[in-house]
Amino acid sequence: MRQAEVVLRQMTHEDLPVVMDIERTTFPADAWSEAMMRGELADQPRTRHYVVAEVGDRVVGYAGLAAAGDQADVQTIAVLADHRRAGIGTALLDALLTEAVRRGAVSVFLEVRADNPPAQAMYERFGFRRLGLRRRYYDDGTDAVTMVKDLGPRHEDMGGGHEQA
Repeated sequence: MRQAEVVLRQMTHEDLPVVMDIERTTFPADAWSEAMMRGELADQPRTRHYVVAEVGDRVVGYAGLAAAGDQADVQTIAVLADHRRAGIGTALLDALLTEAVRRGAVSVFLEVRADNPPAQAMYERFGFRRLGLRRRYYDDGTDAVTMVKDLGPRHEDMGGGHEQA
């Protein structure tokens, strides 16, 4: 697949019909309900940050972050099958991590299906490390691998106030 231009923008309620189609297609065994997704969007921008990826005028993926205090959690990332391996998931994850840093998070956590090695590999490329396993975490009984990425200290916690040239 040739590289298409991907545009990321904040998700809105108007995106829900296509996002829910992608959700049900990508996660058939444990898709979120539309009510759950509406609840996530209702907390935007207070504790949530959701983005969609567009190629042309078509939404082909989305991702969400929860952030409170000094930690953040990747809530979800999904890309349509015919647009995978084109850098869209990477762009979405990069946007979430940028937002986590902007919000002052020092750690980002996530769960990923144990039977999804490509997603696990992407997270590892971004510096996530495995924490453990949550047995039978998903609705179909699949385990979840828990992962964390350390972002470093909050800017105001770096102390000193002096810079060296």
